[in-house]
Amino acid sequence: MSDRKNVYLFYKKTDELEEKVQKARELGRKYDFNLVEDPKDANIIASFGGDGTFLQALQKTRFREDALYIGVNDGDFGFYTDFTTSDLTRLELAMQSDMDMVEVLRYPTLEVTIDGLKSFHCINEVTIRSNIIKTFVVDVYLDNLHFETFRGDGLLVSTPTGSTAYNKSLGGAVVDPKLPAMQLTEMASVNNNQYRTLGSPLVLSKGRELTLKVVQDGNDHPIIGIDNEAMGIRHSRHINVKVSDRVVKTLKMKDNLFANKLKRSFLE
Repeated sequence: MSDRKNVYLFYKKTDELEEKVQKARELGRKYDFNLVEDPKDANIIASFGGDGTFLQALQKTRFREDALYIGVNDGDFGFYTDFTTSDLTRLELAMQSDMDMVEVLRYPTLEVTIDGLKSFHCINEVTIRSNIIKTFVVDVYLDNLHFETFRGDGLLVSTPTGSTAYNKSLGGAVVDPKLPAMQLTEMASVNNNQYRTLGSPLVLSKGRELTLKVVQDGNDHPIIGIDNEAMGIRHSRHINVKVSDRVVKTLKMKDNLFANKLKRSFLE
């Protein structure tokens, strides 16, 4: 990180966390890092909290491609947070630019366009769900070809890193985060003589495009979530999703591999 010295800190300001962040500030000054008040002036963006805080930091700073993101968990390690407030030794190693200990990972993101007008990025998932206690119908297009007509509670499109979150709870596959791909997973689909879907998660490579068109049958005001945050968008008709060319650069420790994270989160 020797060529990156301007740091923006993103966290929820509580007395307990402020004390821990202050220690990280002091450590940063020791290695000549500069704290900035505006994320636009930063080339390092560090979040303090958990994976949820890391996702918020990405959304609030608009997925900066020219910045390096660092997640510091206020507790155990997470999928996006390779450092903790309880052990700043690991963070100090990263500040020393010891590349034998750390590496930069480039996580794929999704580009989501709603009604051809508003575009967003996400690193976990985009969901489309019924906003009332009633199933709704979505025509699913794959590369502009009608693929299936879905009826159920909703659909989720996840990134590889998002595959271990909401997607996994729906029975989706866990995908290696180094693969530039996306996964379509169903929420309580109805399969009968009228509606027929694949009935299993579908993993698609970069270059594919999904289009989800809401069928107007009286339940045409779906809830759209980006990284599990509801978007204030009403009367949406169709959503286009593809793997973006934009990646998120994150700093991780080499001793915290993808297999370590899976084992720690689901098997121990």
